Parts: sequence; structure tokens; C-alpha cells
Amino acid sequence: MDTTLAERLNALLPQTQCTRCGYAGCRPYAEAMATGEAAPNRCPPGGPSTLANLAATLGVPATPLDTSCGTFQPPRVAVIDESVCIGCAKCLPACPVDAIVGARKLLHTVIANECNGCELCIAPCPVDCIRLEPTGTALRSATALAVEAQHYRSRQQAHEQRREQREQQRAAALAERAARWRADHGTGVEPV
Repeated sequence: MDTTLAERLNALLPQTQCTRCGYAGCRPYAEAMATGEAAPNRCPPGGPSTLANLAATLGVPATPLDTSCGTFQPPRVAVIDESVCIGCAKCLPACPVDAIVGARKLLHTVIANECNGCELCIAPCPVDCIRLEPTGTALRSATALAVEAQHYRSRQQAHEQRREQREQQRAAALAERAARWRADHGTGVEPV
């Protein structure tokens, strides 16, 4: 795989990490395009200009958005109906840019200017209290989109780092618990 090409393609994507393209995020989609596995017309959030830029970078003719991936929408933001929210916290890990704040059994809210409109928080919500609303902002220039994409990329990277740290802390705590149990009970079956 041409990693330079994958990097250039990834830089063109909106970094919503929405998975509507059929890949686990913008970087995997860019890698698939770089290897010829995916067509450059599978990014609904990017819209026509992004699709045209992806095709030009790949040196292929631009084609319309593959509607099996969804449709292009103007900028949108998630909104939580706080009167319905039960504080289950299932939306928190789903947000790739940590734009939702709250804690278990407490109300949650969306930091609107950090939300990328990816829709990933909607499916895990058991009470359907999350909806997407238009931001009311006009379509942005290519420069503004690039700045926005870089912002979302850095937030998504920070999200992944925090997730990895939590997993490492959890694994260390479980290992410590198992070691204490072995010390107290000798060898044998450990608690789960």
C-alpha cells in the first residue's frame, strides 16, 4: 500500500469517523482507496467537493455519491433531549470526538461546537433521546473544511488515546486483583 497516497486521501476526508463508507473510519477508508479496494465516492459527509478531490488525487473520473452509503447533508449537530435522557452513558464511548459530556445516571449533553455530526451516538441510545439538527451554517470553503477536519482528527486521536489508557488501566487492575487473589488463596481457579 502507498502510505503517502493513503495520507493524502485521509487529509481530504472530513474526519467524522462515521463509518457510512463501510470502513471503521476515515483512515481505513483512505487506505482502502489507496489500494484500489474502495471507490472514492463513498463519503456522504464530504459531499461533492470531497468526492471530486478524492477522485482527482487517485487520477480517476469523479462519480456521484454511492447512495448505499447515505446522502449528503448540510452540517448537523447532535442534540440530546435531556428530559428523556436516562444517563445510561452508552453514547459517550460511541462519540469519536468526545463531544458528549455526562456521567452514568446523570444527564448528558452535547458540546455543539465539537460535534461532527457523525450520527454514531444515535444507535446506542436505548431511549432515542438523540437527534441530529442542522447547524444553520452555510457550506464551508475547502480551506475551512480542511481546518475542521484537522480539528476532528486531533480530537479523535485524543479519544483513542484515552480509550487505550482506560483499557490498560483496567487490564492492570484485573491483573493486580488476580495476583492478590492468588496470594490470598494459593494456586487454583481465579475469580472472574
